[in-house]
Amino acid sequence: MTKIVNHWIGGKTVEGASGNHGPVTDPATGEVTTKVAYASVEEVDAAVAAAKEAYLSWGQSSLATRTSVLFKFRALLDAHRDEIAELITAEHGKVHSDALGEVARGLEIVDLACGISVQLKGELSTQVATRVDVASIRQPLGVVAGITPFNFPAMVPLWMFPLAIACGNTFVLKPSEKDPSASVRLAELLSEAGLPDGVFNVVHGDKVAVDRLLDHPDVKAVSFVGSTPIARYIHTTASANGKRVQALGGAKNHMLVLPDADLDAAADAVVSAAYGSAGERCMAISAVVAVGAIGDTLVEKIRERAEKIKIGPGSDPTSEMGPLITATHRDKVASYVTGAAAEGAEVVLDGTGYTVDGHENGHWIGISLLDRVPTSAAAYRDEIFGPVLCVLRAETYEEALDLINASPYGNGTAIFTRDGGAARRFQMEVEAGMVGVNVPIPVPVGYHSFGGWKDSLFGDHHIYGNDGTHFYTRGKVVTTRWPDPADAPTGVDLGFPRNH
Repeated sequence: MTKIVNHWIGGKTVEGASGNHGPVTDPATGEVTTKVAYASVEEVDAAVAAAKEAYLSWGQSSLATRTSVLFKFRALLDAHRDEIAELITAEHGKVHSDALGEVARGLEIVDLACGISVQLKGELSTQVATRVDVASIRQPLGVVAGITPFNFPAMVPLWMFPLAIACGNTFVLKPSEKDPSASVRLAELLSEAGLPDGVFNVVHGDKVAVDRLLDHPDVKAVSFVGSTPIARYIHTTASANGKRVQALGGAKNHMLVLPDADLDAAADAVVSAAYGSAGERCMAISAVVAVGAIGDTLVEKIRERAEKIKIGPGSDPTSEMGPLITATHRDKVASYVTGAAAEGAEVVLDGTGYTVDGHENGHWIGISLLDRVPTSAAAYRDEIFGPVLCVLRAETYEEALDLINASPYGNGTAIFTRDGGAARRFQMEVEAGMVGVNVPIPVPVGYHSFGGWKDSLFGDHHIYGNDGTHFYTRGKVVTTRWPDPADAPTGVDLGFPRNH
């Protein structure tokens, strides 16, 4: 019998009433294993109404109450990490170790939320004028929403809702319809931890659900992670409706390899960063820029390592890379490889046509490596989101930097070198929001914020860290004067208020 994933509204499972469902496949077999309910406008309204009602008390709850629930949730999440990882593997396809890593990175933000009291401290200036004090405080927004992608069905929601609810907001999550089960399990664990009904809600669906969240007058802020075209749409639409928006878009992350670099370490790093999770990471390295005469040697070292990667079902503990999320996405990724030679690239490894014995209908694609890729090629211009690595050549550091900075994306980047001066210059001159120095995937730890530049971010706030706390709260300044009890009334002064 096919499993059905329903909504979570007001602290309980709510069966989909729209009559619309979408298929969820096991990427390793291509079989439809699950149906997910698609929310109507009315069902989204019901989730927002539940969140609005819950905010009346949750928004006034003490910090101790909120963090107490989050500490319990953290313990439950830790205890159930294997179970959640299995749900991720079954619907996304990534190998179990990758899925466990995703949960671990999400736990970092829960840790941050458990200690939110420090970040929510206000400021006080006393005696700014005679018997006048000024205080700055931060307060929650109300109902906030998160719209999250398929590639990290647990981690990205965990980057959002723990901080949001720790700050006193209530939350409506619209996860990817391609792998929805992890989000519902997180909702169940929050309920088990004692989170009041309605504080966290999950509605599944497509553009109907998304557009209603962007339009709903009671939704005060929207967080989004996904492709650049959709991030731009989310930002434009929600902003026009008066909402605060944090929309993280796509990427084309470059790794710059200088002639003095440890080429073995660089090759190890790029293979992990380009092909881990089948390249379905917004922080994947998808373009390597080799400077000087090292290009041929570096490409050969990458090829040697890439050919040894074992591809298979994510549930197989010997697999190092799993399938892609859907057959449609697999075919699109393959098209960049099959068209590369005609656009001037050298195809070193061609992963198209790859299959796994016994799982021939899975969404498989092998490792692909393209060398001497021109910047005009589609494989370089587009965010492929698959296990395809482009290598470009540059004669000098300056030429390489100009190439990287000419990209419309500015999510993450890395430099591999032994030269501290060159590394420092790169981190100051490169136009990207996250920089790694001999670190291929520079995803910040939870107490620093994650976010890119240019077409990789729409809105003023990065996600989690201090930016996350600021995004989910708004500032208020209170100026107070209390008369000295010994003073007699002095009458009415109609002049401009004086602070001095």
